[in-house]
Amino acid sequence: MRKLHVIASLIFIALGTAAAHAHAHLDHSNPPVDGTVATAPQEVALFYTQNLEPAFSTVEVTDTSGTRVDEGKAQISGNTMRVGLKSLGPGSYKVHWHAVSVDTHTTEGTFTFRVGGP
Repeated sequence: MRKLHVIASLIFIALGTAAAHAHAHLDHSNPPVDGTVATAPQEVALFYTQNLEPAFSTVEVTDTSGTRVDEGKAQISGNTMRVGLKSLGPGSYKVHWHAVSVDTHTTEGTFTFRVGGP
């Protein structure tokens, strides 16, 4: 009986650890996180470690004055979130994302990218 309790405890610990890692973390983006691109992108694409819940996941892109330069609601398919961009000039831009995975765990973050030279 004691052996059964030990095995059951180990299973619960393993499942709890797996559940703790069940969040949609940003894997990579285009343009790259904190990167510089020579020409202005037409969209920001965010790629996550899990599929997203489209109804609750968002992204906003702003310029240095805080003005939004994205074209509104993000398009989400599987683990990818995309948002179109207005015509961008040289400079720095901030991306703020909020992701809800299909298992309802929430993550969010912010990064910048730069268009043009240093």
